[in-house]
Amino acid sequence: MRKFLSVLGLLGVMATPSFARANEVSTDTSDPLFLQSIEEILTQSSISYWDHILGMGQSLSYGMNNRLAIGANVRYQHDFNGPEDGFAAIDLGGVYRVGMANGKKSRKISDVLFGFKFGGSHRVRTPDYADSTYYVGLRMGRQWAGMTLAATIKSTWVFDDLRGMALLDFTPESYFRIAPDWRIGAGLTIRKATHKDMQTGKDYDQEWLHMKLVRQYGRTQYVGHIDYEFESDDAQVGFKINILF
Repeated sequence: MRKFLSVLGLLGVMATPSFARANEVSTDTSDPLFLQSIEEILTQSSISYWDHILGMGQSLSYGMNNRLAIGANVRYQHDFNGPEDGFAAIDLGGVYRVGMANGKKSRKISDVLFGFKFGGSHRVRTPDYADSTYYVGLRMGRQWAGMTLAATIKSTWVFDDLRGMALLDFTPESYFRIAPDWRIGAGLTIRKATHKDMQTGKDYDQEWLHMKLVRQYGRTQYVGHIDYEFESDDAQVGFKINILF
């Protein structure tokens, strides 16, 4: 826990205003408050490695109007050190913009997140691979020309005969447009679970530090990220491609 709290100082240093001129935030798909406009389509392809697990994911979302976007994603993982291979549950969800930005100097935003998952392999870990999972959350923050500060709180209910539980995630984030085509971001995730895995004794409480570097080419972004989990001392590395149509 002390390691986790020590990074708050780092985020505080990063959370100083950035004055770099940048492209419009409307095409910055890695921004933690991004929401595509009406009839825009966002695809996100990802690959990651963590704890002997190679994961691959694909998501697709569509802007219904200037307030609502709906989407779906699926993930597959290969376990190099055990039997936990398989597809994740299909995730169907959406984002609804409750509070719109007003003003040119700053942009205050609030969103409601919602969705559910179904299907998936029974052999792999909760919560991404449970029988059925429902979640709802609230995301709030402010955008400037050179930076975004945001925080998300999300509650998840996992319905599974063996690994059912409830999860609560809190994620503050800072994101900086440091140059016209470069961005950096940092965030923390604190996860609390109602109980441990009854079969394995695995503790689902987690404390993550997230760092990412983004390069933008027009409406395409290439994102590299490193994530560190303090409770297990495990690190995850990954790469993502975002394309906005």
